[in-house]
Amino acid sequence: MPQPSAPRKSPGRPPRITREEVIDKARRIVDTEGVERLTMRRLATEIGSTPMALYHHVRNKEELLLLLLDDHAARTLHRPRLPAEPRERVVVAASAIHDALAACPWIVEVLTSDDLMATSALWFVEQIIDGLIACGMTPERAVHGYRAIWYYTAGEIVVRTTAARRRAGEDRPTYRDQVFAGLDPAELPRLAQVAARWAPLTAEDTYADGLRALVDGLLGAR
Repeated sequence: MPQPSAPRKSPGRPPRITREEVIDKARRIVDTEGVERLTMRRLATEIGSTPMALYHHVRNKEELLLLLLDDHAARTLHRPRLPAEPRERVVVAASAIHDALAACPWIVEVLTSDDLMATSALWFVEQIIDGLIACGMTPERAVHGYRAIWYYTAGEIVVRTTAARRRAGEDRPTYRDQVFAGLDPAELPRLAQVAARWAPLTAEDTYADGLRALVDGLLGAR
């Protein structure tokens, strides 16, 4: 006598997920693998859910990146005590932005698209522009000044991070090391003079010195 077939189990609903879990998993992906590896499908796999379930929390990757920006700013971008002197306010606010972003370089890659931003970071932008205006700049020139400071800050982080990534795990001399080792002092005397020290010199953290020089230059040209 044939046995009755066992009832089929219903797959049920995917496990309930929260926005906090979505942000946490997305942050882990970009921290370890980079922004380009973050997709809705990949994120759903990491969470153990479906891409459709994610759309209850975020509409697309752009909104997800905005959530990550605001989350990072809320956790790491703390408002410093600002000095009364406006030039120093500019330096302190810009340095605070740099320090927060240097700890999480992938955010610079997102911000350089120039149309995504963490709204909680606008206070720092306000302080930089206000400080430049207090030093005698017009509002229009202050915006240009902020842009120059931002380009310098973002570029410094990108170059430093990329160089460190290329050097990681490399025991052999780099192409630059090989070129500098063979410089002709007759043709390039100054470069040949510092060639042996080029790598450690360019690896030094000179952001603060460069920032002050840049701010002085901007204010001197106003």
